[in-house]
Amino acid sequence: MKDRNHLSNIGLSHNVNIIDKGIIDIPMLQMLQSDGTPHQAAQLPQLAQEDVLKIYRTMRFIRVLDERMVAAQRQGRISFYLASTGEEAASVASAAALSDKDMIMSQYREQGALAYRGYTTEQFMNQMFSNEKEPNKGRQMPIHYGAKELNFMTISSPLGTQIPQASGYAYGQKMAGEEAITICYFGEGAASEGDFHAGLNMAAVLNCPVIFFCRNNGYAISTPAEEQFAGDGIASRGLGYGIKTIRVDGNDVFAVYAATKRARELALEHNCPVLIEAMTYRLAAHSTSDDPTGYRSKEEEARWQQKDPIARLEAWLDAQGWLDKEQETKDLEMMRQEVLQELKRVEKVPVCAIDEIIEDVYDTPPWHLKEQLAELKKHMAKYPEAYPKTSGRL
Repeated sequence: MKDRNHLSNIGLSHNVNIIDKGIIDIPMLQMLQSDGTPHQAAQLPQLAQEDVLKIYRTMRFIRVLDERMVAAQRQGRISFYLASTGEEAASVASAAALSDKDMIMSQYREQGALAYRGYTTEQFMNQMFSNEKEPNKGRQMPIHYGAKELNFMTISSPLGTQIPQASGYAYGQKMAGEEAITICYFGEGAASEGDFHAGLNMAAVLNCPVIFFCRNNGYAISTPAEEQFAGDGIASRGLGYGIKTIRVDGNDVFAVYAATKRARELALEHNCPVLIEAMTYRLAAHSTSDDPTGYRSKEEEARWQQKDPIARLEAWLDAQGWLDKEQETKDLEMMRQEVLQELKRVEKVPVCAIDEIIEDVYDTPPWHLKEQLAELKKHMAKYPEAYPKTSGRL
């Protein structure tokens, strides 16, 4: 802390020392500058060429997927989408620093972490089109992914639900003696939820090996950060709960990777939580239901576009001689074609039979659900023009 305000005693027998708000100055870890050149004192993590290229290509794939699926929503082919444009480094580079045994509990902008672990284009499409091949049988909104085999917990819509869940899951990992941790992703807006405070305090008190990864992208939908809190971001809250804390440039692949790797080491070695605040920016709209032109300027967006994480890493790769630009251009076009072809193919896959809507909750569906299903079928039969066959098989 840089300073204190000393107040003279006011009706007290001793002085009261007040720590003023906003005086905590938490540094930000950064290794690459915006133009892709390393900072002079930076020690980049030792990553093999193939690993860096995997991070780079995963980020490019996610951007292609986002662009295509936003367009698909505008065409009425899916109902909803959330893009991660400008934030790809935060999810992909952090996932690269984890073990496959580690549990990922995400919010709804971490498709990059899932893709890095091997979630296929077909799986993405099955989920977004809610068809019969989707493990959750179409019961989730688009972009609410889940993959048990990849240790990726199914996403929930309400903000902050995954934060105390992550503390509990990590506590279970510790009690079971597993060499694994849990990482929990959320935005700075979710840090205003009560679950954030409950989850962090639980993890700190019970010494849970969990990484709380906050993507501070500047906005909670349309509410800018300065209208959300008056303190020094989210990192200062970790310190308040007695949690080891790192602030990192969320658009810097190497800084995110190094911070997450170190956080994982600490969490395992000391059975403790670690908070990472990744400073980034949401270049896209909050979702396909949002219009960012109503609350931020083109000038602001342009400033952050100069810090694009993909362009920054691309410049570094090019300087190393690790990038075959001609081949990468071909690969990018192949990604676009793959996403488009899978979209066209998967949107024709039928949805689950209507009877399955009441399965998997009870061992035997109770009477009231059976009655409701019968009423639903009767309603659909009465208005067949409103319920085409693709909306459920009777």
